[in-house]
Amino acid sequence: MDLAFTPEEQQFREEVRAWVRENLPPEIAHKVHNALHLTRDDMQRWARILGKKGWLGYGWPKQFGGPGWTAVQKHLFEEEAALAGAPRIVPFGPVMVAPVIMAFGSPEQQKRFLPGIASGEVWWSQGYSEPGSGSDLASLKCRAERRGDKYIVNGQKTWTTLAQHGDWIFCLVRTSTEGKPQTGISFLLVDMKSPGVTVRPIVMLDGSPEVNEVFFDNVEVPAENLIGEENKGWTYAKHLLSHERTNIADVNRAKRELERLKRIARSEGVYTDTRFRDEIAKLEVDVVALEMLVLRVLSAEKSGKNPLDIAGLLKIKGSEIQQRYSELMMLAAGPYAIPFVLEAMEAGYQGEFVGAATLAPLAATYLNMRKTTIYGGSNEVQRNIVAQTVLG
Repeated sequence: MDLAFTPEEQQFREEVRAWVRENLPPEIAHKVHNALHLTRDDMQRWARILGKKGWLGYGWPKQFGGPGWTAVQKHLFEEEAALAGAPRIVPFGPVMVAPVIMAFGSPEQQKRFLPGIASGEVWWSQGYSEPGSGSDLASLKCRAERRGDKYIVNGQKTWTTLAQHGDWIFCLVRTSTEGKPQTGISFLLVDMKSPGVTVRPIVMLDGSPEVNEVFFDNVEVPAENLIGEENKGWTYAKHLLSHERTNIADVNRAKRELERLKRIARSEGVYTDTRFRDEIAKLEVDVVALEMLVLRVLSAEKSGKNPLDIAGLLKIKGSEIQQRYSELMMLAAGPYAIPFVLEAMEAGYQGEFVGAATLAPLAATYLNMRKTTIYGGSNEVQRNIVAQTVLG
């Protein structure tokens, strides 16, 4: 395994760094570096900038309009964008459903859906989890009944991230009750403007409606929106989830937030405290170890091996790191981190702050990060999967 970047890769990094520095709106970078609220327009604006450059689908092959980057180039792009303060690319379109459409969709579906994803014009949501069907996703009950040239969809999805912004949603739906639960699931693309689709926000601990419930009441979906074969959706879902769990590791955001933690510790006068420095050092070691694991995956990809069997390890460690740096930020700020003022999460807030303005988002970030070890397949379930597939 070679973890050193080649001169060509280093040159590529410099080119990406220069482009991002020139094109990333500074007001958006300010929000990201200070954990302030990003609006739909903020996220969509950056997506369109990347789309115009041809980099929103940065992991896509050239045949589908992507840059055709190597795994290492993709990693370097993600790192430079994160460190510059770029918003994290909303993954549901370019990172999750697009690879499924490329691998299993028809040429007509590829021509219809991929351009809108690549340009950043169409916002996608993910319809997987249901009440009672989270980590045990195969028990899902949302039903799609074939009637002629369309499906009639009834049921509910929950914890649907940013569904309030969604134009389309890709859903796992039950099309058969025969045999094993996994064998009766299909992969369906649904226009969220269709009659019968209702989105209801779930207000989280940090006060934001980041996740939603989505209800389907006799929603008519053209049969041409079925990806691949009926009742083969579980195969396509596993293909997608491997991309999701790798994405959740988000080592590049962890590196950026580690530097933010150090800034907060210095400003609050605890950076010189030996015990606190020890905690920062332990976190930094974990971040480096996570990066080495990501580079191990990239090395395997370069040699033609399949690295997706350790995607669960990336998810476990990445989510734990996210929780740890939010905890240490709270500890660095002490009692000034406790007050939770939702309005202070907005850029341009003119109200009073308790302590420094940089501390206002800490409570919200800490509360939000409680979810990371649960979503995308809980870490307990991931450990079982790793035990079975990696350790044997």
